[in-house]
Amino acid sequence: MFGHIKEDIRSVFHRDPAAKNSLEVILNYPGLHAVWIHRLSHKLWQKKLTWLARILSTMARFITGIEIHPGASLGRRVFIDHGMGVVIGETAIVGDDVTLYHGVTLGGTTWNKGKRHPTLKNSAVVGAGAKILGPIIIGENARIGSNSVVVKDVPDNATCVGIPGRIIQQQTKDNESDSRRVEIAKKYGFDAYAVSEDNPDPVANAMGILLEHVHLMDKKVEEMCAVIQSLGGDVCTDKLPHISAKDFEQTGISPVLRKAQVEAFDPHI
Repeated sequence: MFGHIKEDIRSVFHRDPAAKNSLEVILNYPGLHAVWIHRLSHKLWQKKLTWLARILSTMARFITGIEIHPGASLGRRVFIDHGMGVVIGETAIVGDDVTLYHGVTLGGTTWNKGKRHPTLKNSAVVGAGAKILGPIIIGENARIGSNSVVVKDVPDNATCVGIPGRIIQQQTKDNESDSRRVEIAKKYGFDAYAVSEDNPDPVANAMGILLEHVHLMDKKVEEMCAVIQSLGGDVCTDKLPHISAKDFEQTGISPVLRKAQVEAFDPHI
């Protein structure tokens, strides 16, 4: 019992940079309090003392704002960060080193008996407000994006985002195309890949692909103009329309980023 508590405390320092010392963690992390109380209530549940187990879990909910059914199975070093509003159903199975953020629901989709809640394998991470529903399996090292609603299995090492949840392919760092898109995005003042690798944004990724396409078209036009002018043609003599930071005032983009974006298109402003 005490060995597990020490493990839990050490695991917090690996996953929360705000943690300063062990005493602070012991006194001020309701996610740990909920897990510790659950371990006791789960043992009572297994011994068929269900009424006492439910009373203890209700007390934990009142104290921490986290509801874990005593029938749920939690692995070692499970970390519930912040924790308020987390709900874990009776037949949920949570593996080792899993991280859950506030507002997460591991819920069921049926009133029938039997396995009706999710299984989270080792080292899965579930973002704030995400809902994982039904007897589905979330693979090892899988990432569930904030506010996603997941109703289908997620494979190992995959990332799932959106409503309903959809699998996002991980970006490969050594991919030549990805490296080129990063450079193009920086040139135009928009870094589509500034989003965390653990929680990629599909809209930002699409923007990055569009920027690459625009950039390549610009290069082709410049090459064509240069060739035509070398042959005596009179083309591409008009300057591009002037763009000022005021044109972007209603976009909601911060002034510094807005200026950087405009300068990327028109360095003479």
